[in-house]
Amino acid sequence: MTTLANNPPLNMPLGRAIGAVVLALVAGFALLGPVLVPGDPFAQSLMKSLAGPDAGAPFGYDHLGRSLWHRLAHALRLSPAIALAAVATAGAAGLVLGTLAAARGGWVERVLVILADALMALPGLLLVLIVLAIMPGTALGFWAGLSLVLWVEFFRLTRAATRATLASPAVQASRLLGFRAAYVFRTHLWPEIAPLMLTAAAFGTATAIMGIAALGFVSVGMRAPTPELGLMMVELLPYWREAPMALLTPVLATFTLLLGLTLLAGGQKQ
Repeated sequence: MTTLANNPPLNMPLGRAIGAVVLALVAGFALLGPVLVPGDPFAQSLMKSLAGPDAGAPFGYDHLGRSLWHRLAHALRLSPAIALAAVATAGAAGLVLGTLAAARGGWVERVLVILADALMALPGLLLVLIVLAIMPGTALGFWAGLSLVLWVEFFRLTRAATRATLASPAVQASRLLGFRAAYVFRTHLWPEIAPLMLTAAAFGTATAIMGIAALGFVSVGMRAPTPELGLMMVELLPYWREAPMALLTPVLATFTLLLGLTLLAGGQKQ
């Protein structure tokens, strides 16, 4: 009784709690699926082409007799890993440049704003395609292209939040007392920016995963035989009449992953 009375209740909004659980289940499958059912996502057996589930492949087989269980687990590690790396890079760049623009102002801010506006004028997928033309079909190409697209959103959020906070009496008082910039950032700026950055990171991760899947679906993303969600869909699309569940497997996995990220980013307190 004493413990319940002293511990504060969890205050996570319901939507975010559901999103976190969904993402935990997806991550659990991606990491533990191949451990529970050992297998090779690249191994082919044409005798099992489009066959149903069995003990070695609980989700059945694709058109080349490859286990959908193991290919899906691999794909659910690859796409989120690329997306998280791109979001981390874009978030760090946006945080640094946004804070710099708001703190320095003048020509530094104008140059950075013009650069961000110029990149915003280009469609995001077109920018990723340009980078993929230089580094075709590689995770590095996706990381570089998505980072170039995503940093602008972090930059704008950081610049707007930082500018308002820097003008507050609390920050002015800290400056008059001689506190360094690192103290001001840690004490005043980061608590204001952090919720915005975390929400933008969840949306950015979802956007990146959708971009990777969309480019894979039009066959300009990851190259076969790499297991990737969009590429798995386009490979199985010609066989939707013979094996509809095989096609639905990557579709449902993509939907579940994006649903979890969207709920995590936008869940409202009940």
